[in-house]
Amino acid sequence: MNLDFSKFSSEEIDHFYTVVSKNIRKHREAKNIKQLDLALDIDIKSVAFFSNCETGKYNKHFNLEHLYKISKVLNVDIKDFFDGIETSTPQNQ
Repeated sequence: MNLDFSKFSSEEIDHFYTVVSKNIRKHREAKNIKQLDLALDIDIKSVAFFSNCETGKYNKHFNLEHLYKISKVLNVDIKDFFDGIETSTPQNQ
C-alpha cells in the first residue's frame, strides 16, 4: 500500500490540532487547573504561548514534549488527547 502524503489538506491538519487542543483544555478544566499553573508545571514560562497553543491562535501548537508533560501533570493517558481523530485509511486506497 502506497500512501500519497500530498493529499493531506491544511483543513485536515488544522482539524487535528483543534481536536488535540480541545481535548487538552477539556482535561485541564475537568481538573480545575488554570492555564498559568499548567504552563508553569510543564516549563512553559508564557501563559500567552500556552493559551495560543490551546486555542490554535497564531498557528501555535503543542509539541510532543508538551503533550507528554501535560499528560503527566493532568494524570491522563496521552492517547486521550487524540480522541475524535480518525487515522485509519480504507483498504482499497
